Amino acid sequence: MSQYLTRPGGLRSGALGSTLLGPPRLRPPGAYGRPRRVAMLSVHTSPLHQPGTGDAGGMNVYIVELAKRLAAIDIEVEIFTRATSAALPPSVALVPGVLVRHVDAGPYEGLAKENLPAQLCAFTHGVTQAWARHHPGYYDLVHSHYWLSGHVGRLAAERWGVPLVHAMHTMAKVKNASLAEGDTPEPVARVIGETQVVRAADRLIANTEREAEELLRHYDAGPGRVAVVHPGVNLERFRPDASGVEAGRAAARARLGLPQHALIPLFAGRIQPLKAPDVLLRAVARLLEDRPQLRERIVVPVVGGPSGSGLAKPEGLQKLAAWLGISDVVLFRPPVGQDQLADWYRAASVLVMPSYSESFGLVAVEAQACGTPVIAAEVGGLPVAVRDGMSGVLVPGHDPADYARALCCFTDDPALSARMGEAAAQHARSFGWDTAAVATADVYTAAMHERRLRRSRLVTLPVD
Repeated sequence: MSQYLTRPGGLRSGALGSTLLGPPRLRPPGAYGRPRRVAMLSVHTSPLHQPGTGDAGGMNVYIVELAKRLAAIDIEVEIFTRATSAALPPSVALVPGVLVRHVDAGPYEGLAKENLPAQLCAFTHGVTQAWARHHPGYYDLVHSHYWLSGHVGRLAAERWGVPLVHAMHTMAKVKNASLAEGDTPEPVARVIGETQVVRAADRLIANTEREAEELLRHYDAGPGRVAVVHPGVNLERFRPDASGVEAGRAAARARLGLPQHALIPLFAGRIQPLKAPDVLLRAVARLLEDRPQLRERIVVPVVGGPSGSGLAKPEGLQKLAAWLGISDVVLFRPPVGQDQLADWYRAASVLVMPSYSESFGLVAVEAQACGTPVIAAEVGGLPVAVRDGMSGVLVPGHDPADYARALCCFTDDPALSARMGEAAAQHARSFGWDTAAVATADVYTAAMHERRLRRSRLVTLPVD
């Protein structure tokens, strides 16, 4: 019986409308099998870097977790990333079946992401050098992440004669349509570069149906080449405490030295205008203006480091807290490891995620998996990540007054956090990395099968 490439492995005709997606494509017969080895490209940020620092964020987590789960289903992954220190070894075995290769391309330190396009030739050379040491056909497929990697990927895939699967993660046209105040627009060169990568890719993986729509609308992607695969969450690390959501919250607060009965709205992530941590601070200031008695029982942790355009004013958020008169309730903490991050999630009354743009919102799913509800902007993939009214609250727009009203719900009903937290944990359980890896492998297999079909047609063309 024929099977369609459908969610979570891809989009079914009709998921976005048949006029958008065109006819469904058949999955390849099982005889063709999955790829044996994938070259995965992450030029601008290493999967070994601490998420929440510099340009490291959700994409780092995505690549690491996906690669591990692919290895678990017998697909070896070699991740190529730019070396940022002369002391780094040429390669690092992350887990059995996952190898991280450091490629020399440009100065090791102090190179901003905006200057990386000039190093793509050097990076491509390093990738092809690694390939040249192996027998032909060593890599079955290239999977690139973000547009910079996509440019390397399209050249490598063409040279090796293998399919290119690309994940955008973020898109310049989408970001520029919803810029935060004072944020810097993405350059025209990136828009052009993304368009070229979209045209070259055999398959494009979108995190949500909305992202797929944006690929079709803004970049004229071929409908049959777009597949939706929801990212996963590490449900072994991010989970409620065994004693339950409420008892787990108390235990996490004790470990982190936080007051037991406080309202704790948490921001976790990179500190930059796009992520809008300022909206949370302004909302808290509004809340305290209306309810000054709350000042004695509110703590606002901000866990993360400056990133992107936020590097221009690394202490801007601290200065804003002082200007708003709430420095006494805001707790700034540097990025932390994943295990400690899970404790911050469990300790919080609610995670607040007022981003201007999110392709998915992995942080929101991680928090929910720990039993913590989420207040999030109704943008990008967040309406998929958060079930409005059940696992959290979606807020249209970025008016701090709206976020203050959402926080009031948790102030007025102290039991709401635990009730929503139970539903949040249940909702998050549907986002496992094992499911995402199998779906991604299906996308790989479909791309390889289609490439074989094209080759066979070329071989059998009659010669005049």
